[in-house]
Amino acid sequence: MKIGFIGLGNMGAAIAPNLVKAGHEVAVWNRSPEKADSLVAIGARRAATPYEAGQAEAVFTMLADDAAVESVLESLLSGLPAGGLHISLSTISVALADRLSEAHAARGQHFVSAPVFGRPPVAAEGKLFIAAAGSEAALARALPLLEIIGQTVRVFGDTPSAANLVKLTGNFLIVNVTEALGEAMALVAKGGVDKADLLEFLTSTLFSAPIYRNYGALIVAERFEPAGFAAGLAAKDMRLAAEAAQALEVPMPLNALLRERLSRLVEGGEGHLDLTALSLLAMRDAHLK
Repeated sequence: MKIGFIGLGNMGAAIAPNLVKAGHEVAVWNRSPEKADSLVAIGARRAATPYEAGQAEAVFTMLADDAAVESVLESLLSGLPAGGLHISLSTISVALADRLSEAHAARGQHFVSAPVFGRPPVAAEGKLFIAAAGSEAALARALPLLEIIGQTVRVFGDTPSAANLVKLTGNFLIVNVTEALGEAMALVAKGGVDKADLLEFLTSTLFSAPIYRNYGALIVAERFEPAGFAAGLAAKDMRLAAEAAQALEVPMPLNALLRERLSRLVEGGEGHLDLTALSLLAMRDAHLK
């Protein structure tokens, strides 16, 4: 299949090679052109513009936020032919996903929201967890491609933005777990208990889920660079979750706390660090750092 791929940040650069290796004809575009070099080396074609990348049967976008998606939208819409398919892997707002659905429908194009869960190493292995939503016809075309890049694809209905709501909800839970782990480890460390011992005990008993094992290991090792999920992006996601909650009239008091914690990192010049750097705040507040 002729595919376009727009956005080669940490996640996009890990995802796109799987489509090339699966035998698809992939044209790649990134705002910083050098990010495409490694993809071109394995057989992808460098697109000069989002418009050129969009001249395909299906085009993926994997961009950082609403603004980044909107910056390429008109070019993408113009390049994608009638009947073409846009698959958005980005963590964007529910409102923008609704606007994308309308914009594509107006041009006779198809749109599927398919935001992903997983860090770059997981993406490189084609083992992402994907929440997808869109029309039956659009999903029929999108699912074989999503199955190349993900180990699990769960469909959440025919309204694309439903998948974005699921993604924001999932990230809300991820940030909650990360904050809780940081506070718990600060507590035991202040009491003289080894953080690694706590993590091993909890993850081998009650808290065996990967989120506790993997994020806990990063906190214990204090390995916050390079970021797999930057604190600045987490702050953006919590803002989008708050906007969705407000639109649906759902109170989320924990979200306000998480946004305040993340703001401290971002405003302190540490937004580039991994989300697990939230544990630094807990350690500092406990006068351990």
